[in-house]
Amino acid sequence: MSENAADKTQGGVAPGRAGQNGGGRTGSGQNGAGMTARDALGSILAAAGWPAERADGVRFSGGDDPILPTPFRIGAAGAATLAASGIAASELWRLRSGRGQQIGVDVRQATASLRSGHYMKLGDGEVSAGRNPIMGVYPARNGRWSYIHANFPNHRAAALGVLGCEESREAVTRAVAGWDAAELEEAIIAAKGAGGMVRTQAEWAEHPQAAAIASLPLMEIVRIGDSDPEPLPAGERPLSGIRVVDLTRVLAGPTCARTLAEHGAEVMKISAEHLPNLGYQEFDTGHGKLNAYLDLREQRNLDTLRGLVRQADVFSQGYRPGALGARGLAPEELAAIRPGLVYVSLSAFGHTGPWASRRGFDTVVQTVSGITSRQAEVVAGKTPGPQFYPVSAIDYCTGYLMATGAMIALGRRAEQGGSWLVRISLAQVGKWIVDLGEVSADALGGVAEEFSPEELLDWSMETETPSGRLRHLKPVVRLSETPPFWARPSVPLGYHQPVWPVRG
Repeated sequence: MSENAADKTQGGVAPGRAGQNGGGRTGSGQNGAGMTARDALGSILAAAGWPAERADGVRFSGGDDPILPTPFRIGAAGAATLAASGIAASELWRLRSGRGQQIGVDVRQATASLRSGHYMKLGDGEVSAGRNPIMGVYPARNGRWSYIHANFPNHRAAALGVLGCEESREAVTRAVAGWDAAELEEAIIAAKGAGGMVRTQAEWAEHPQAAAIASLPLMEIVRIGDSDPEPLPAGERPLSGIRVVDLTRVLAGPTCARTLAEHGAEVMKISAEHLPNLGYQEFDTGHGKLNAYLDLREQRNLDTLRGLVRQADVFSQGYRPGALGARGLAPEELAAIRPGLVYVSLSAFGHTGPWASRRGFDTVVQTVSGITSRQAEVVAGKTPGPQFYPVSAIDYCTGYLMATGAMIALGRRAEQGGSWLVRISLAQVGKWIVDLGEVSADALGGVAEEFSPEELLDWSMETETPSGRLRHLKPVVRLSETPPFWARPSVPLGYHQPVWPVRG
């Protein structure tokens, strides 16, 4: 697909227009004062090609930013992306029933959802959300800082191989101190690791990848093939009868599929035994899903996956642009075997620019784009140096937006026909969050670092899983006619066979 595919986007926003960056507000925050969840929702509606009136049925409660100690408007971002998913589900319900419904989002509850993996309890014990000890930010030469992403063993091994040291924080500290931060960034990426040099927002603004991201709308919904209109399957929920193949990992992509499941979709998560994972994240994002293993290095398993896609409506993947093409899983290839498919594609840094094929995570995007340096300027951390904001806002907001895009595309398929590509990146969403502006430093005085036990209890539910009784956060969005819920509990990876249950 050409880099000009956005020109064909029905509902996309042309580069430089207000819908791309929250109504023209800049990342400095000087023009973003007072930005609320409703304002942030308006920028999403523009990016989706929806009229502003779609927000009329949404009621926000729970106050405004700051919710937690960060200058970034994470409350507005979380509430707006969740509200957008609620609007998209309601529009599908309107197609089914002819009726609209009221939508409610509590801004504080939405903010808690941006670190929902931290609020789980399995049986009588906590579910550990700890990171690998060597993952973090280290001082490099000339007063610069470097971030080492080390949660996955392959990325940890890549970083340690480049640094030539043992696996301890002390050894990594000594090794990083001898490196130029920019050179270390490139060396780790070349070794198939992940991480980056800490930049200021001004430095990132001059980077060619920042320019590439600025040329893109918040998300794209592109028609990539022709097919007859497909009415939504019969059912009592917005996504009843809709099947989703979830070929994503970590947080953003799995959150997309979890969100589709809470509105009634049948989701099949595909993983493989040889792929590393963080167990607590699988509990967090596994609600509502079937869960099967397929080692896609084997042809027979690729054939099985294509068989699942032929019977599905949505295929969601989170690999770098072009990575799945070698296995015959590119958007146009799957749309050819399943006309009418909605293909959701997530990447770290977008599909254009010099970093388009670079691996990355929420924390990497925060590091290289100036978010961690700005957080440290405004909120003192417990350790020296750059600081991450206190939630995974980029990851979860991206997941909510992916689900929104998928539902918009399903609505277009029902009315217009066609196969559709929903395309988004962590970096695009990170830019959008920054562009919402900042709260003042004075407003952050006395802001609590945690929600009250009473709030968390009110926002939580318990589910019986094969691993025991799991307490976790419940769906945030309130819909008056089709309240979201998960029909299945979280299960271990590979728990089911890769076979769709009979519809209905």
